[in-house]
Amino acid sequence: MDACLLFATELYALPILRPLAAAARRAGQRVGWVVPGAVAAYLREDEPRLRSMRAVRALKPDAVYCAANWVAPAFPGAKVQVFHGFNAEKREPDRGHFRLRGFFDLYCTQGPATTAPFRALAREHRYFAVEETGWPKLDPLFAPPAGAADLNPRDGRPVAMYAATFTESLSSARAMLDTLRALVARGDRHWLLTLHPKCDPELFAQYRALEGPHARFLESDRLLDMLRAADVLVCDTSSVIDEFAVQLKPVVTVRNRRPKPFMLDVQAPAEVDAAIGRALQLPPALREALAAHAAAIHPYRDGRSSERVLAATQRLLDGGDGPLARKPLNLWRRWQSARDVRALLPG
Repeated sequence: MDACLLFATELYALPILRPLAAAARRAGQRVGWVVPGAVAAYLREDEPRLRSMRAVRALKPDAVYCAANWVAPAFPGAKVQVFHGFNAEKREPDRGHFRLRGFFDLYCTQGPATTAPFRALAREHRYFAVEETGWPKLDPLFAPPAGAADLNPRDGRPVAMYAATFTESLSSARAMLDTLRALVARGDRHWLLTLHPKCDPELFAQYRALEGPHARFLESDRLLDMLRAADVLVCDTSSVIDEFAVQLKPVVTVRNRRPKPFMLDVQAPAEVDAAIGRALQLPPALREALAAHAAAIHPYRDGRSSERVLAATQRLLDGGDGPLARKPLNLWRRWQSARDVRALLPG
């Protein structure tokens, strides 16, 4: 492959695609980014933003890597889904993680728990291939520690992280606000706070107001640094739970939609404090449950998932996945994607 395109519609996509972009550059590929203006403000100097379809065609990408549910069929190259999160089970399977939209040639799955269902779908629909690669976003988690010292004061206090889903019916963000205000003020733990980029701006302001000597509020572009620095996560029903748990570190959940053995699930914010205390002790049963869950969703610990995605893409381009059927027309979705791409790339 000579070139690839990175397609990101939300800020949270940057830490997903950056390890993949770095691996592509190491392999000698040219790399371009298509992002909206709000995300472009966070691009680095070595992350060139393409501003027109003319520029996209000039790049001649062999593949388009997507951390979104859709991609423009008009983009040149194979369309590769690398996912914007783990399967958080917020919805039923055919409306959630395993929903097919007819855009992609290749799904690069994160681990056995998602590989088998996608392979079953591939056998049924025949227009896409599936390769288990691991998730590029997690490559830095398994690299030597670097860059997040500012988030962990190393003063003997445990570091607790709080994150919430943007799905209002499942989110704990509003209910947890007073509890977090009290726990932060107590000062016996250092807190790292974040919210999904789509959350209500007023809620963002309320959480930013919790910052002080015992707490930091950070946006999702620093999520990986937070995951590495924290000792325990407090969350609700979000794929961030899985991103944290693959490090074999404990998770406290607030009314999780489908609590699992590796979680310490509570029904009310008032129970969170005691649950954090239990989680930090990491009893053997909890440790074993974490290990079993990590093996199912993301067994890779070598930090080389990005390289596996590139290899899977090359195999697809070389015909190693056999002939694929034509994608479904999906005229409505194609019209929507064309409209959205015109907004991103007016030229």
